[in-house]
Parts: sequence; structure tokens; C-alpha cells
Amino acid sequence: MGSLSPGGVIIALEACTGGILGHMTYEGEGGDGGISVPKRHHLLHYHGGTVRVLFVVSAFLLIVAKSTGADIPLTTFGTVVAAVVLVVAAGITNPALSWIHWTNFIIAAYGTVLFGTTAVERYRAGVSAFDYSFVYIEALALIFLLTLYLTTRTIRGMRMKLLDF
Repeated sequence: MGSLSPGGVIIALEACTGGILGHMTYEGEGGDGGISVPKRHHLLHYHGGTVRVLFVVSAFLLIVAKSTGADIPLTTFGTVVAAVVLVVAAGITNPALSWIHWTNFIIAAYGTVLFGTTAVERYRAGVSAFDYSFVYIEALALIFLLTLYLTTRTIRGMRMKLLDF
């Protein structure tokens, strides 16, 4: 019995499955012995990568703000739970799962309302714009607002069939 190279195994697998692995590009010497590389898709209006980063930055800011004594509108337990939810949502976010973008929308909308209203209320109450608690709250409000915009654009692209969902 002859041995198959890794590239040959992929070609054989694709032939046996009727090509369900999708369009593959084979690199290397000829068709066998090469490396299988999936075709890269350019997804219009997909901002999941940026949303992931903003969620992780928000989780980091929440933990740092609470641990340095900033007066944010969450309990210590609520802060840690929110940070965990943000990091898990960031970890799950990808273009293949449309439901996570709706979840991200809800998370971003809730964060915008919670931190946005708190920031406006505190500023109107006379809190200095340079108070470190206010700076954390304002930063979180703006990050969640930007995340809400990007998530909305992703959902819009998904609904208009601009993404491969």
C-alpha cells in the first residue's frame, strides 16, 4: 500500500465528500504534497473582530475601575459577571454564528444605556470631568456606543445578505 501525503489526504477527503469542504487552494509542488488553504472571504460590513477587541477592553476597564475604587454603577459581583460575559461573547463572536451578533447588540445597548445615563447624571450633578470614576464611566459609555454602532452594521450586513451567514 502506498502512503498519502497530507495534501493528498485533503484532496482524497474532498473527493469523497463531494467537495463539501468548499473551494480549496492547494499550494506547493503540483496538487499533491501541498498545503490546503481555505479561500479567504472579504466580508463587507463585518465588524466582529473590532467588537471582540472592544468587549475585551471594556471587560479590562471594568475590572481595573472596580479594583481601583472607582464608583461605577455595578456591584463587585456584577462587575466580574459583566467582565466574564463580555469576554465570553468576544470569544464566541465569529461570522459563522449570526445569533451572537444579536447577543452582542443587546450587550452593547445595555452597556450604552447603563454607562451613558450614569455619565450624564453624574456630570449634571456637578462631578468634575476629571474625576477618575467619571472618566472610567464616560470611557465605558463611549466604547459601548461604538460597539453598538459596529454591531448594528454587522447585523445590517447580515440582513442585507452582504455576509456569508
